[in-house]
Amino acid sequence: MPTLLELQRTIEQSMLHHLDGDLSAYVIADGLDGGARLGIYRNTCTSVLATALTLSFPAVRYLVGAEFFEGAARLFAAEAPPHSALLDEYGADFPEFLAQLPQAVSLPYLADVARLEWQVNIVLHAADAQPLDVARLVQLDEAELAHWRFAPHPAAKLLRCDFPADAIWHAVLERDDSAMTAIDLADGPVWLLVQRVESGVALVRLSECQWRFTAVLFSGQPLHAALEDAPCADAQAVLAAHLRRGCFINIGLTDTASKLSFRRIRS
Repeated sequence: MPTLLELQRTIEQSMLHHLDGDLSAYVIADGLDGGARLGIYRNTCTSVLATALTLSFPAVRYLVGAEFFEGAARLFAAEAPPHSALLDEYGADFPEFLAQLPQAVSLPYLADVARLEWQVNIVLHAADAQPLDVARLVQLDEAELAHWRFAPHPAAKLLRCDFPADAIWHAVLERDDSAMTAIDLADGPVWLLVQRVESGVALVRLSECQWRFTAVLFSGQPLHAALEDAPCADAQAVLAAHLRRGCFINIGLTDTASKLSFRRIRS
């Protein structure tokens, strides 16, 4: 008699790879043999994972068609089973899977659209947080502000795409054939801010320098580091725009600056 762990691992192999082994011998038939019962569970398991991917990648599904997507989803599920019971978190590796899928080679932009949809999924399910109150910055002069770190909002992410994935995504979801026809695949790369807003998800195109400047800020580096590592002529305007959008939730002094200043900003 196998241990519980051994039985669980055998069931996993059956669900994902059709390798039943002696597993059917431990399934109560009750009018239906063990192999048939395992087949029902296997189909249910795969269908649930395919449905989860469909919900997260609707534009990808539309671009390739339902039949192609179902087949790709089933292949992916066999190669990359979920590691969590939270199916909203399933699919992070699907864009890279599509990028390597030989059958999708005729759609070079497909993986970028999938990467964008995954970022959309992330921001939609991100935790709620109160945006930073800009009034907290008023008491700081420019020299002091340079030493502060900005904590990004969990529902604000950055993404670089080789192709105009944002234009494709909008055209597909809006079923706008004329907009889709007008898209120039050479209009890339694009540098995007993906953010949850009251009406859903907003996509903002940034210039490369604006995006790199923002990426340094999002990484937790202080403002002066962002200005040095990713110089941007309109950095002040970019920061102001991000503050208006609610891209940050908090600020804090660097360790070095903390030793040089006893000032504290209060909410």
